[in-house]
Amino acid sequence: MRPKTAHWLLTRMGWSHNNPNPETRKGVILGVPHTSMMDFVVSWLFARSIDSQIKVMIKKEFFFWPLGPILRGMGALPLDRANSTASMKGIIDAMKDAENFYIAICPEGTRKPIGKWKTGYHLIARSVGCPVYMGYFDWGKKQVGFDEVPFELTDNARKDTERLQQAYEDRKLVGKHPEKYITR
Repeated sequence: MRPKTAHWLLTRMGWSHNNPNPETRKGVILGVPHTSMMDFVVSWLFARSIDSQIKVMIKKEFFFWPLGPILRGMGALPLDRANSTASMKGIIDAMKDAENFYIAICPEGTRKPIGKWKTGYHLIARSVGCPVYMGYFDWGKKQVGFDEVPFELTDNARKDTERLQQAYEDRKLVGKHPEKYITR
């Protein structure tokens, strides 16, 4: 899909977006709050509207025929939650080998309400040496995008994740299904 077409569709759906211009060629973009499968649609349209090929991890159970080839064509990568270590290693290796590679991850790890977010984003970013950007899809304001300035990581994944959760909580974002989004 062409960027102008994606932008047109996004705006017809009532969404606005920023046009970030990160200084790096690789990065992890967090997607919060993740409460609906429609988050993927809005995020994909946003990525196409800024002419980006952002990859996204989706649980492998969605990669059945005919949906699997469509998802792959849209930049989705299957995540085997039963063997997440191998999945993470595959993504880390792919990012290290690529010249340009952005991966979108929902740190909640599910569309259900969860208080303790996952830290896989941290492992990927630290292993590849790339920045983490705070991405969002705010269904209350119908705004989608990600920050141009990266979120600073330390060596402590759990503490960084707690700081991230607080930073997202301070933004007062609204999920498509608000009852499914809790930060703590």
